[in-house]
Amino acid sequence: MTRAREVQLQLEDLAATDRLGRAIGAELQAGDVVVLAGDLGAGKTALTKSIALGLGITETITSPTFVISRVHPGPRVSLVHVDAYRLGGALELEDLDLDTDLAQAAVVVEWGTGLAEQFAEYPLAVALRRRSDDVRDCTVSGDPARWSSLIAALRGISPRA
Repeated sequence: MTRAREVQLQLEDLAATDRLGRAIGAELQAGDVVVLAGDLGAGKTALTKSIALGLGITETITSPTFVISRVHPGPRVSLVHVDAYRLGGALELEDLDLDTDLAQAAVVVEWGTGLAEQFAEYPLAVALRRRSDDVRDCTVSGDPARWSSLIAALRGISPRA
């Protein structure tokens, strides 16, 4: 088993978040799971909007907080956007039948740390932390068996100083 690799970024503004999301979206394939972590207001939904754009999805992406999950059809791969904040645990997440969706879609799960990784052999983890100056510190990590080209590409987006 290989060890996860990570890259740490400073997202200075929304444009940097957009570049990160588009880069992730461009790499996603059906069956991929992206797990987003961060406090309220850290930028998880903003990042998901850019991931959708990277997938070629142009419809409006909003937080699925109250509906738990939304499917956004894409020209190459569809996106299932899940907000696990209100879920009581892994069993409730399993009830969403994400494994069925993974045959045709990539899945992005906000608040999914410790719950959603089980749905993919090589999940991608993105942790966001909003600083007091509105800059986001971001750590992206994934197994190099699947994510080495993305991790390498991200090093040029906005490396942490």
